[in-house]
Amino acid sequence: MRQAVAGPSWVTDGNYSAVQDLIWAQADTVVWFDLSFARTMARVIRRTVRRTVLRRELWNGNREPLSNLLSFDPKQSIIAWAASRHHTYRGRYTAAQADPRWRALTFIRLPTPAAVRRLVADVEATERQAS
Repeated sequence: MRQAVAGPSWVTDGNYSAVQDLIWAQADTVVWFDLSFARTMARVIRRTVRRTVLRRELWNGNREPLSNLLSFDPKQSIIAWAASRHHTYRGRYTAAQADPRWRALTFIRLPTPAAVRRLVADVEATERQAS
């Protein structure tokens, strides 16, 4: 990660708290997808069921076993993990916005799919103007 964020421009994703400070110290903007709990869970459940039923490969031959779909253990089930972590991540990003360490960062909070579409449209318009 140190090499990746040393460059003049880059994008990363994820909630990897082990490297968050390293990434954010080099970043200028944090885009926060803060969709509602209900919307997030509906999407996670739909994707997980689809992958499980259709036996879709996740990576390196790995597939979701049916037992994970039925588990309430966040270490085994992405559904349980998402349900147990949604509030935690919302609190973490809300606190980060108020943290003086990150005052140089611009936080863009996207609470709805419409907000995501608007941001994408704005970025595309900016790119067209630049070229």
